Amino acid sequence: MKARGRALLVRLWDRLAASDPGLLRLTAGLRTVAAIALTLILLASLRFPVPQLVAGAMAAMAATFAVRETERAKQAVTVALALPVALASVSAGAVLNRRPLVSDLSFLLIIFAAVYLRRFGDRATGLGLIGFQVYFLSLFVRARPPMLPSLYIVITVAVGCSAFARFVLMPQTEAGTLDRLRRAFRARLGQLLGTQIELLDAGPDDVHKVVEDLRTGTARLHETALMIQGRLERGTSDDAIARLVQRRVADAEIAAERLGLMLLTARSAERTDTLTLHLPGALLPSGRMLPVRDPSTETMRRDLRALRLLVLRPVGETSGTALAQVRNRLLGYREEDNLPDASPAVQDVFRGIGEAARAVLGLRTALDGPQDESDDSPATSRSREELDAEDAAIEISEEPDPETPEETGLRRPTTRAAIQVAVGASLAIVGGELLSHQRWYWAVLTCWIVFINTTSTGEILVKGGRRLLGTVLGVVAGIGLAGAVGHHTWTAFALVLVCVFAMFYTAPLSYTLMSFFVTAALGLLYTLLNTYSMSVLVLRVEETALGAACGVITAAVVLPVRTDRRTNELLVAVLDKLAELTQAAVDQLSGRPHTDLVDQARELDQALADLHAATKPLTHPVTPLRTRRDTARYVVALLETCAYHGRALAATAELLPSNPSIAADPRLRGVCSRIVHNIEAIADHVRDPHSSAELETGPSIASMLEPGTLATPRWGRVTDRVLRHLQRLDEAVSGLARPLGVPVKVEAAKTPVG
Repeated sequence: MKARGRALLVRLWDRLAASDPGLLRLTAGLRTVAAIALTLILLASLRFPVPQLVAGAMAAMAATFAVRETERAKQAVTVALALPVALASVSAGAVLNRRPLVSDLSFLLIIFAAVYLRRFGDRATGLGLIGFQVYFLSLFVRARPPMLPSLYIVITVAVGCSAFARFVLMPQTEAGTLDRLRRAFRARLGQLLGTQIELLDAGPDDVHKVVEDLRTGTARLHETALMIQGRLERGTSDDAIARLVQRRVADAEIAAERLGLMLLTARSAERTDTLTLHLPGALLPSGRMLPVRDPSTETMRRDLRALRLLVLRPVGETSGTALAQVRNRLLGYREEDNLPDASPAVQDVFRGIGEAARAVLGLRTALDGPQDESDDSPATSRSREELDAEDAAIEISEEPDPETPEETGLRRPTTRAAIQVAVGASLAIVGGELLSHQRWYWAVLTCWIVFINTTSTGEILVKGGRRLLGTVLGVVAGIGLAGAVGHHTWTAFALVLVCVFAMFYTAPLSYTLMSFFVTAALGLLYTLLNTYSMSVLVLRVEETALGAACGVITAAVVLPVRTDRRTNELLVAVLDKLAELTQAAVDQLSGRPHTDLVDQARELDQALADLHAATKPLTHPVTPLRTRRDTARYVVALLETCAYHGRALAATAELLPSNPSIAADPRLRGVCSRIVHNIEAIADHVRDPHSSAELETGPSIASMLEPGTLATPRWGRVTDRVLRHLQRLDEAVSGLARPLGVPVKVEAAKTPVG
């Protein structure tokens, strides 16, 4: 019974880890709630009135979420500096509240400084945010000079409780966060394998949903891999270990994605390509998904379940003869003689299972240390030897990354954003005063928020709309909560804590939900301050709409960054990174010197993530420009396909020269020349629509695998795989020409082979 309960807890924990990689959202929510709760308890024990409790709760929340550094020593310095900044800000607010014009100008100056200081790093960003929030707090509680002594005590207690919650109650180290991210990667890898098993068994009515789940699971696994790579340097003391984990995570991600594509091919009525996994709404060219009609299907299902077991089994339970036999069987599929007698597509699935098992073996060794080798089969021993050779070949590059020239003047993003926010806030103050002399600051707050973490006019428009929607829904919830709570002070504070936790937990997932919980909490705070009324909540909606409108108008008129311009810049960056990675990977596969392909692949992934975020205004469901929306989705999907094949090429190239079963082939160098040329031509056309660059066409790279061409004699399975990745990459790059309007040469060009 205890074992069953423990297993249930492990499964629940895995689900939580998978849904919240690194438990970052859970930690942020709990830490903020703990800081506020401690502040309320201490202030209540000192018999402070309810308005001071509200001020303490708001100050504790600001002091907790504003600190953004990841290193504890830097966090401590920022928290220490937060107190004098907060005290100075509340003093200015209390003193200047009696002089509206001076107060408004001071607020604008604080807003401008808070945004401009973002260029100086996380500490300056956090201190600017605290200065803004505490000045806003002084307006919210209507601070006056006689209240300052008590407010000083309140803010000091709030900052102290925030520090206690951060460093004592819920300490968070980079190493601990990285360890939780590793667990999340395993959990999401297990979930993806589970979806692949469902794909094998799905009927005609369910297959569309399963394929969509497969896309989602693949994207989530990639997201977690990026999060791990972003924290490796800070969370690992040894650079060699960091690079080893980075490589093993990338190997496991690519192996799992490749296995999913092979399953899709095996289930298709005709040979499909990798666009199936990435294109939105696409399934197969024929639209049909047929069950795998092969005697090996049951074996395939069993082995997929065994692979998932290897991924999810806890470290202490990975030993044992039975599990070793399962691992040996899966790794045996890397040998051609062990493949079942089946169709080529089904055999590819078993090869994919073998490669995934090897990636899992390497991942477990990198994360958990040496494994039990007593029951290894010859195939398993060979896999370990390959992994050990790769580990020994890891070289740490000490060359600094080339610095990107920094933009100056009004071209600098922080300067432009600071001017835009200041102008937008000025409009919000004027309009807010016309709506309400007492609560005009809500419009300013909304205008401020819609500019945070946004770049283009389209992003600001979408964010403003989401905030307005969340506010309207929150007002409805606030009316119900305020009526239910009545005058029960501590019940209201308890519900405020629940809303605060939900706000932080949902913030990365949905800005609308976050705005909903913020507004619901404000309804409760107004109840505590005895200022609650239906008109106040309606005014909150009006001020929010006004602030969002001021933000959008300012972004469109003052130093605007058009969404098209922003997305084009990021699209060019993605294409440049893709061309560099493809050329470097093929050069290395052709025998040229080793380069750091893992970092180049990571840069490509980050550039693609930035582009995906920037295109959200174009792909939003309510956008009236349907054709433009579909084009943006199609282009991003094709780029995701290109990035997958680029990562796969890099992962294969990284095996050289350590893997004894792979040798460089100089003939590969000429195969990718057309691909790189076409990528560069597309980038030139995006930079300058009048560019004369054209796409080259030629014989299919897949035709090089036919008898009598390059495959005489056959180059071997690894080279075949490289050529297939290049073929898919060539197809995806060519597919970008039509939606981006890139001309294609009329006459076909022969692709040089080397």
